[in-house]
Amino acid sequence: MARGHRSQIKRERNEQKDMRPKAHAKFVRVSPSKAKIVLDQIKGKDITSALGILSYSPRYASDVIIKVLKSAVANAENNLGMDPAQLFVEEAVANQGPTMKRIRPESKGRAYRILKKTSHISIVLNSKH
Repeated sequence: MARGHRSQIKRERNEQKDMRPKAHAKFVRVSPSKAKIVLDQIKGKDITSALGILSYSPRYASDVIIKVLKSAVANAENNLGMDPAQLFVEEAVANQGPTMKRIRPESKGRAYRILKKTSHISIVLNSKH
């Protein structure tokens, strides 16, 4: 059941490099559930319609996602030489980051915990043709 030496396995895995343009924003101060609501709206859309949807969205997460989307488009254009008009959002993910724990005083000497959640937002683009 041996599949080869460890270095051979790593070499084969690294040869299959994902060449799709992508961008990440880490430790964003918005909960992943709220970011996923906005990200679900732009999955599968082309860049211009995705930016239009995000710019008119009233949610806070949309401002951060606009930055990530523009960064992914710039990565596609500058690093991979792709045409921005041919791109669409293939994957849009918000994973949970570390949670900041804060204490709020309450009546009768109690202390209630406030959980300030963070998220890691990732957008992967692909070409239409």
